[in-house]
Amino acid sequence: MNKAELVEAIQKALGNDATKRSAEESLEAVLSSIAKGVKKDKKVQIIGFGTFEVKQRAARLGRNPKTGEALKIAASKSVGFKPSSVLKGSL
Repeated sequence: MNKAELVEAIQKALGNDATKRSAEESLEAVLSSIAKGVKKDKKVQIIGFGTFEVKQRAARLGRNPKTGEALKIAASKSVGFKPSSVLKGSL
C-alpha cells in the first residue's frame, strides 16, 4: 500500500462526507505528529499498533565493496518501529 492508497482507505473509513483532501490532511497531521513526537521525546507509543523509537547506531568499521578498503562509518541515529503484540497477532 502506498500513500495514495492509504489516503483512499482513510477517505472510505471516514464515510461519504469526507473528501480526498480532508483524508490527506488527516494523514499528514498524524505523520507529522509522529515525527515531531519522535524528535522531541525519542519515543511515540500507539497502544494496539506499535512504538516508534530513536535508535543509536555506534561508529564502526566497514568495507568498501568495490575496493575492499576499510573505512570508518560514523555513528548515527535512526527511527525504528516495533509492532505491538495485537498487530503481530493480526498478521
